[in-house]
Amino acid sequence: MQIKSRENTDWVLKQVFKATGFITIGLLGAIFFMLIYNSIAFFIKVNPLDFFTGSQWDPDNTNGKYGIAPLLASTGLVTLGAMIIAVPMGILTAAFLSELAAPKLKAVLKPVIEMLAAIPSVAIGFLGIVLVGPGITYLFGIQNGLNALNGSILLAVMALPTIVTISEDAISAVPKSHKEASLALGANKWETLFQVTLPSAVPGLIAAVMLGLGRALGETMTVLMATGNAAVMPDGFLSAVRTITATIAIEMGEVPYQTTHYFALFAIAVVLFIITLTINLLGEYFANRLRRFHS
Repeated sequence: MQIKSRENTDWVLKQVFKATGFITIGLLGAIFFMLIYNSIAFFIKVNPLDFFTGSQWDPDNTNGKYGIAPLLASTGLVTLGAMIIAVPMGILTAAFLSELAAPKLKAVLKPVIEMLAAIPSVAIGFLGIVLVGPGITYLFGIQNGLNALNGSILLAVMALPTIVTISEDAISAVPKSHKEASLALGANKWETLFQVTLPSAVPGLIAAVMLGLGRALGETMTVLMATGNAAVMPDGFLSAVRTITATIAIEMGEVPYQTTHYFALFAIAVVLFIITLTINLLGEYFANRLRRFHS
């Protein structure tokens, strides 16, 4: 009787978990379908070629300009800057925690780094306005510190917990025999770290970078507050920019319902969705390779 009851419980729990998984997939599909459906209404009115190659985003214009190129360039610039800062810092921090830090120091540092992920993005954006922005203004002698560089610095801080945590797991997963063999052949700990340990952990490091990139791409409030929100082609990291996420956040609350401008925001949301989904799928691919490496 007990065995039968346990089997029934297992079956019920299995169905619950299966249903949860299908509901999650269904919700993701429904969101994507909604975005596509509204985007079609936009592309009926606007040539897709003009949308992707146009150099001006000005929906309030009489004729309406819906070129996404400035938004894509701004998003790419801010994200690139964030990765330039976060990737080396994150991987080196992970290497230090895994290979060099004393256990007591590691027990303190790792939770502190992971707690960065718990800081609200609006708080980080506020720091960008009152701290990072004035610092950039003073350092480069410019009038306004709300620019792509400011956004990149803040996004790097937000991506660091993801990169450090996954990179540290990947480095820790490298078999000790690899390191011991390197040391036995006469290599010192630094040569072992950079020539043996890190190369062996490459799949996990790539997964960390891809997931950190996805984290930076999807951020809204921080870049909304700290980048200046100028929907023009950026000249460099000191230019005011507007990312795709910031554009949706700024304009969706005020746009008239079911206008071309309204549907345009769904179109740029589809572009962001596809980019983010692709990056996360690549991150999961490399993370799965890391799990096989673990086993």
